[in-house]
Amino acid sequence: MRQEDDDVMRSNTTRTTNRSRRRAGRALAVGMTAILSTALLGACSSDDEGGDGGNGDEEITLRVGVFGQFGFEEAGLYEEYERLNPHITIEQDSITDSGDYMTGLRTRLSQNSGLLDLQAIEVGNIAEMTTELSDRWVDFNGFEAVDPSHFAEWKNAQATDADGRLIGLGTDSGPTGVCYRTDYFEEAGLPTDREEVTELFAGGWEDYLAVGEQFAADGPENVAYLDSAGGMFNAVVSAYEERYYNAEGELAYADNESVATAWDLATQAAEAGLSSGLEQFQDDWNQAMANGDFATLPACPAWMLGYIQSQAGEGGEDVWDIAQSPSPSNWGGSFIGVPEATEHHDEAVALAAWLTAPEQQAVFFTERGSYPSSAEAQQLPEVLEATHPYVNDAPIGQIFSQAAADVPTTVIGPYDQQVQDGITDGLLALEQNGLSPDDAWDDVVAALDNAVAE
Repeated sequence: MRQEDDDVMRSNTTRTTNRSRRRAGRALAVGMTAILSTALLGACSSDDEGGDGGNGDEEITLRVGVFGQFGFEEAGLYEEYERLNPHITIEQDSITDSGDYMTGLRTRLSQNSGLLDLQAIEVGNIAEMTTELSDRWVDFNGFEAVDPSHFAEWKNAQATDADGRLIGLGTDSGPTGVCYRTDYFEEAGLPTDREEVTELFAGGWEDYLAVGEQFAADGPENVAYLDSAGGMFNAVVSAYEERYYNAEGELAYADNESVATAWDLATQAAEAGLSSGLEQFQDDWNQAMANGDFATLPACPAWMLGYIQSQAGEGGEDVWDIAQSPSPSNWGGSFIGVPEATEHHDEAVALAAWLTAPEQQAVFFTERGSYPSSAEAQQLPEVLEATHPYVNDAPIGQIFSQAAADVPTTVIGPYDQQVQDGITDGLLALEQNGLSPDDAWDDVVAALDNAVAE
């Protein structure tokens, strides 16, 4: 980092310089390398498509800050950009945990120092960036290298502040389906064909839970119908325009219909014994997926397929499949922004625009499973025709493209992620500690009211 004494950011930071090492092996946790039979990176880039990388006579190093295995490097995008712009060297700093990353980024933005040339922004934090910290970011609207019109309208809306400044370019999105195990459905006497399963759920989430009741009665013993009440809540609430904030941008999680509906359905699933009662992405949840301890994931975005493969391995191949969601929503998706403090505005903006251009977003999907936030990229043949061999050759390009068309423009506020986590914690307490839905909800509201009090 530029501030060598900053232990918070450096403690779990991995820095890579693309020219000094071979491309990192693609991780199965989110990767789809050698899975999707689509065009290679070189097919969608040419020597005159490298953007405006700046003065070709000046050697420039651009530093990119990301969290986790973000995917730009793993998909080979840095390497390709450097080939097209030989005077540019790209270094990446990755913080393992997204929460730690955002804490450090927030601190640096408030101090307006120690920032890298490009910084990733998680969707749960984008509202904070467009409100309290908007003036710390470059406005992409002011640069010729950027054409925001190819992005989905709702994606641009999330990254636009009250003055119309676009402070982030969408890297990906997360339209959802419902993932299910065909072997368990067959044992329960349920259809296994994805179109027939889609029809089972077509009436709404009530139908999804009704199928769960049949599964509980006739399915395999010791297998839960769904993974977690928190996953159920997320699947339902994310399909609404207003969740934790109302249209006026005011906190309204205690009053919005979407939260009440999602809470009731999630607690119904928990009280009926349909859920495994585990916390998503924790070790016991990962192990349950590996063991085949649950039959469905009600919120299953494109990136989840790679995660399933990494956890379930060979034992899950061709038994997992994916159907359309009864109410498509978006889970996940990030942005890339350029801090005002960078010394290389033009070069950093050019790189950000190139990384998020339709052709590169198609590569991001075929290589990493990150579905495009670019409406134009969503219509490219390599996206529309993509299939996934691990999940019975499911036509994921078609499935997620159809879901993406119905994703609402959701109101996101500064405390969005905090509210989501608080409600998920409340549902976990209900499942694991035996709280009633009313008592668990009262605890959630009390904790959140205290946490967000000014």
